Amino acid sequence: MRSATPSFSEQFLPKLATVLREGYGRKELRADLIAGLTVAIVALPLSMAIAIASGVGPERGLFTAIVGGALVSALGGSRFQIGGPAGAFIVLVAVCVADIGAAGLATAVLMAGVFLAVAGFLRFGTYVKYIPYPVTVGFTAAIAVIIFASQVKDLFGLTLAGAEPAALWPKIEALWQARGTVTWQAVAVAIGTIGLIQGLKRFRPHWPGLLIAVTAASVVAAVLKLPVETIGTRFGELPRLLPAPAIPDLRPGALIQALPYAFSFALLGAIESLLSAVVADGMTGRHHRSNAELVAQGIANIGSALFGGIMVTGTIARTATNVRAGAHGPMAGIFHSAFVLLFMLAFAPLASAIPLAALAGVLAIVAWNMIEKEEFWMLLRTSSGDALVLLVTFLLVIFRDLTEGILVGFVLGAVLFIRRMSEAAQVEERAPLAPEDRADELSQYDSGSATGEEVMVYRIKGAFFFGAASTVGAVLDRIADRPRAFVIDFTEVPFLDSSAAHSVELLARKMARKGGRLYISGTSADIRRTLLSLGLRAPRAHYALDIDEAVAAARRDLAGAQGGMQPDAVS
Repeated sequence: MRSATPSFSEQFLPKLATVLREGYGRKELRADLIAGLTVAIVALPLSMAIAIASGVGPERGLFTAIVGGALVSALGGSRFQIGGPAGAFIVLVAVCVADIGAAGLATAVLMAGVFLAVAGFLRFGTYVKYIPYPVTVGFTAAIAVIIFASQVKDLFGLTLAGAEPAALWPKIEALWQARGTVTWQAVAVAIGTIGLIQGLKRFRPHWPGLLIAVTAASVVAAVLKLPVETIGTRFGELPRLLPAPAIPDLRPGALIQALPYAFSFALLGAIESLLSAVVADGMTGRHHRSNAELVAQGIANIGSALFGGIMVTGTIARTATNVRAGAHGPMAGIFHSAFVLLFMLAFAPLASAIPLAALAGVLAIVAWNMIEKEEFWMLLRTSSGDALVLLVTFLLVIFRDLTEGILVGFVLGAVLFIRRMSEAAQVEERAPLAPEDRADELSQYDSGSATGEEVMVYRIKGAFFFGAASTVGAVLDRIADRPRAFVIDFTEVPFLDSSAAHSVELLARKMARKGGRLYISGTSADIRRTLLSLGLRAPRAHYALDIDEAVAAARRDLAGAQGGMQPDAVS
């Protein structure tokens, strides 16, 4: 029988190998070619727009899509993942470039790639799924707000007095001070681009709306000779070939400078890429290999850094486009990269005429689509705890720091989860308690297997861990001096940690001092092992398979004690 847990080799086997092993013929090739071309048409303007918004040249976005995208598809653990530059990284990359320059960015990207690959080999991909949903929704919405704010300058054709600040409030102040420099032609180009994209999405959803809109804006701006800034006026002509690979600066000082950004890149890259793979799984019914995906993302970022690219990650919108275009497997992602390279070779001079206002319009739509609006309002309405995690993450990412927002949101979500789990833990008792003990809402255990207060039976329900240990332990401690024999049933306890086990051990000590006997029933092997490790063994505690066996043993021991006999230990 095959093990439910994948072997080491299976966890890291690229999906490309699986697809090719299944058989790859003309039909599959045709499907992947069409899907790859479709995604490349979407990726071409988007990759340049994201790179420009990140504070680097548009060619770096193309290098990222070509090199990183090919490696993600060739080595990754998802059939349909499309790798490339992502909007979620715009803020981080822009801050990194402003702080340590383009050379430092390359070092940070390479280090992040190493971190991601190591995380994959250590099988950390399994744990990324535990990030709370309100954190991902709040983070994504905050990134969307920041992306939109970063495009206001080009949307309105503003001329700033100095460099555009990276932080939101100083950025807003600088943009407001430059309000008198609005270029109405740029506004018209941006509005026209947005309107055409939305119109095509509604009436011709299968047409490549982004490429059509950007091309139309470029033609109109060139024919009418509109005074708007273009890729060519700001960055010059795009290169037609990939640059020769070059190793980034790896001196100790450069590594130390890049370390905080590398860590942030790796953390965000892991979350974004695995979230994208999950989206693809939901659309197709397939299952990705999370650890293989992290290793591939790591190698892809190392490759991107060597060829002058920026951060690579799985991109949700392009991956969804790949699935909808009928892709069969990872070859579609490789073809996507090849088509982007072909477009760069053939049309690089024409790309210089693209208005920056048109690309800003593209990113404005990307930002709007990134916000999970229904989920955001649903989380605000349904639970105060989820609303708190959502808003804290959202506000910290916008006004403080992206990584800080994720980490604080995660910790806060974990604390709220612990609180909920501790409140869910219950103790059920058979014998009636005094009114003051009823405040703990203990419900009646009515098996009838024990009578009177000589033997009392209590059943613990739910995860018994440090969050619930103080509450449950206080209940047990108050009643420990009442019966002569005390049975605790663990049948409905799925998990017990050392803190909870310690509270049971304290109960055993107290009962031993008062001459009482403790019986433990229904433990799993793991729970019994934890209890035994803390010294809960005969004569301080006795174990039984179930409540009836424990009660029977308690009655025998009580009868034997009255007759001068030694207790009969169950186990």
